[in-house]
Parts: sequence; structure tokens; C-alpha cells
Amino acid sequence: MFRDATGFKEVYLVTGYTDLRRGIDGLATLIEQEYKLNPYEKNVLFLFCGRRLDRCKGLTYEGDGFLLLYKRLEAGQFVWPRCESEAMLISPQQYKWLMQGFTVEQRNVIKDVKPSRIA
Repeated sequence: MFRDATGFKEVYLVTGYTDLRRGIDGLATLIEQEYKLNPYEKNVLFLFCGRRLDRCKGLTYEGDGFLLLYKRLEAGQFVWPRCESEAMLISPQQYKWLMQGFTVEQRNVIKDVKPSRIA
């Protein structure tokens, strides 16, 4: 379930450090009060990481209740943005990079372009 972001209309990555001892209520309150986002919006995934980079939590609301996801890597670490604390909206590709151990802010990504003329 944590491998890809299919099924989610939006994915927010909470940068900085989050106390992963928080449960559903604590994380939902954090989303609502600190980041002014609606934790009760369906099919939106919120991602959190603590000081240890080998584990993260995800929180999503499914309409009838919350689902709390927890992932602990057996080897390796997540490359989590540690700038000021914010809820960063990330793309499905950025989510995939994060789960593969890459940074979400790739510097050397080759972007698609529309050719101005055909040679």
C-alpha cells in the first residue's frame, strides 16, 4: 500500500520532524491546526517522519474513519526534507522517488518539452 500513491487524489509530505508517538488524533490535530488543512478530506494522504529516517507514518481518511499507516525499512533510509516545517503537496512521481530512497526535490530531472517546430 505504501509503494505507490495510486488511489490518492493528493499527497502531502510534512517536512521537518514529527513525533511519531502521536496517533490518529494527534496527527489529525496537527494537520488541522498547524497546517490549516482538512484531515477529513477523502483520498488525501498525509506523510510524517520522525528523527529516525528508517520509518514514517501516513494518515488518510476513508469516509468512515481514519487509516494510520506505518512503515519501517529493514535497510536504508528515507531522504526526508528537513527544511522549515510545512505540508508540501507532492506529485505521484515525487512520492515514488521518496519510497525508493531518493529526494523528492530532484535537481537533474529532464522535463518534457513541446517542440516549437518539427525538423
